[in-house]
Amino acid sequence: MAAPAYDRAAELRALDATFAGVHGLVAAEATHVPRIFRVPDPPSKQPPQEPPSEAPSVPVIDLGGSDRAATVASVRRAAEEWGFFQVTGHGVPAQSTAAALAAVQRFHEAPGGEGSEKARLHSREPGRAVKYHCNFDLHQSGVANWRDTLYLRMAPEPPLAADLPEPCRDALFEYAEQVRNLGNTLFGLLSEALGLNPSYLADMECNQGQIMLCHYFPPCPEPEVAIGTSRHSDSSFLTVLLQDQVGGLQVLHEDRWVAVAPAPGALVVNVGDLLQLVSNDGLRSVEHRVVLAKVAKEARVSIACFFSTHFHPASTRAYGPIRELVSEDRPALYRETLVRDYVKHYYAIGLDAKTALSVFRL
Repeated sequence: MAAPAYDRAAELRALDATFAGVHGLVAAEATHVPRIFRVPDPPSKQPPQEPPSEAPSVPVIDLGGSDRAATVASVRRAAEEWGFFQVTGHGVPAQSTAAALAAVQRFHEAPGGEGSEKARLHSREPGRAVKYHCNFDLHQSGVANWRDTLYLRMAPEPPLAADLPEPCRDALFEYAEQVRNLGNTLFGLLSEALGLNPSYLADMECNQGQIMLCHYFPPCPEPEVAIGTSRHSDSSFLTVLLQDQVGGLQVLHEDRWVAVAPAPGALVVNVGDLLQLVSNDGLRSVEHRVVLAKVAKEARVSIACFFSTHFHPASTRAYGPIRELVSEDRPALYRETLVRDYVKHYYAIGLDAKTALSVFRL
């Protein structure tokens, strides 16, 4: 008698129906990774990278120095060559980052199921300002990521306090404000790095929208066959990431994966696809991923803050290469697009290497 055909869609629906995500599987003491999470070519089976002592490292930049020209030069090199850098001296208080991470962990480790806070917030509706789910592209992607997410749209129109989970409200509103201030600083430095007026990118409204994705990566019973986050580049103009000390983030640099080792007090910054587009390839959006620890004893928690404008549905501003960065020697490399159209295309593809931006290339 033939075995019944595998029904992937049914397994995805069943996971959604638990309102507990990946954490629910771990809480139920799962000993195997379900088929929907199994990666055909997991990192564990890929060629080994250079030993840590020989591998290059992502730049770390102190934003608190007195020599602004030197800081701008460092940001320019990092954004051109890496698309990623870590920042210290950023002005975000340690108590704010610690409180935000702790609040996110409390939310994700609370029980799911009918009647839970997770069930109340569970949604895949694009317009929802606050929602919880396991993988935004769960039903589109070929492989589910071993990750749950609390999604918060914090600007330009922040949600009501009652919309956020009660244990997270104060900490996440406070952290969002702190990172918004840092974002303004970073956009000023990046504007100067491109040879523009410090307010140029802000005047283009690149920083008007702010989304926070509060990720939770539970310990995995078979980390060698799953992935925390598939390789991708970000759709935003700019991303600021707060990660705990567990590690796992990797960036693709010169065709090799380089670990972004957690640095005490540092925040990770990376260029998004839209900033590469408007900078006419002057700044680089690069692929990155999150791999799971081989011996996972604790969860990984991170908060990714994305700056863009597409979060406002009324925006009709088209973005293309900045005119000051286009010349006879360097013609425009991309066609103009509404940000919401770019993001709609990005979401339709799901996390899939760096394919979304290529469609807009001339």
